Amino acid sequence: MLFDSHAHINDERFDFDREKVCKQIEDSQMSYVMDVGFDFESSIKAIEDAKKYPWCYAAVGCHPHDTKNMDEEMLLLFKGLAKKPKVKAIGEIGLDYHYDNSEREDQKYWFRRQLQLALELKMPIIIHDREANDDVLRILKEEGVFAPVRLQCFPKKPSGLPDARLLLHCYSGSRELAEQYVKLGATLSIAGPITYKNARKTVEVVEAIDLEHLLIETDSPYLTPVPFRGKRNQPTFVEHTAAKIAEIKGMSYETVAEITCKNAKRFFDIEG
Repeated sequence: MLFDSHAHINDERFDFDREKVCKQIEDSQMSYVMDVGFDFESSIKAIEDAKKYPWCYAAVGCHPHDTKNMDEEMLLLFKGLAKKPKVKAIGEIGLDYHYDNSEREDQKYWFRRQLQLALELKMPIIIHDREANDDVLRILKEEGVFAPVRLQCFPKKPSGLPDARLLLHCYSGSRELAEQYVKLGATLSIAGPITYKNARKTVEVVEAIDLEHLLIETDSPYLTPVPFRGKRNQPTFVEHTAAKIAEIKGMSYETVAEITCKNAKRFFDIEG
C-alpha cells in the first residue's frame, strides 16, 4: 500500500506513454496518486486524470514559476476547479527564488491570494519552497494558515499536535525548521533526493521527525530516486523513497508504506 502524495502525471513528458505508466501503477503496490497542478491547464488535466483513474486524485493551483500569468479572473477559475469532484488540495503554490521565472513580488502576491483561497475553502495546501524559507514561513503565518480559526477546521493529529493541513512538498530544509513546522501543524513530504549520497540534511530530518508527520512522493517526472537517477521519474518509483526512510528509521518497509499511506489519506481526507 503506497501513496505518492505528489506527482505530475499531467506533465507533457507523460503524453507519449501515459496509459502505459498508469497501467504500471495499477499493476504495482500503488494505492493512490495525487496528481498536482502547476498552472491552469495542468490543473484541468489533473482533474481529468482523477476522473479517469480510481486511484488518482487532483490538486489545483499555480506554481510560482507561472504566477507571471496569473490574474484575478484566473483565480476565480481556480476556485471553480477546486470544487470539482476528487480535487483535494490547493497546490502546488509557493515561492521559488532559485530560478526566479516570475518576479518575486508577483510570486508573493499570488502565493498570498491562493493561500486566501485555500483558507476560504477550508482545503489542504501543498507548498513549493525553493530557497525562500524565511518568506514562505512569514507569509504562511501572516495569512493565518496556523491561526486557531484554521486549526479548528481539522481534527488534531493522533499525537494531539495541531493539523493545519499544510504540506511542505519535497521538503529540503533543515531539521530545526522541520521541527518548527511540525509544532505549528504542518506535514512534510519526502521525495527521491533522500536516496542521494549528498542527502545528509534530509536524512537528519527523517531521523528527527516522527513518521506521523511524514508523507512520501516522487514529484515525477522530476527528482528520480536511486537506482533510476538520470531517467524520467514515475509514481511507482516512490517505493525507493519508502525503502530509504525505512532504512533510516530502522523500520520495516511495510510499516513505512502503511503509515505514510494512512497519513496521506488523512491529510487529503480520502476515505476507503
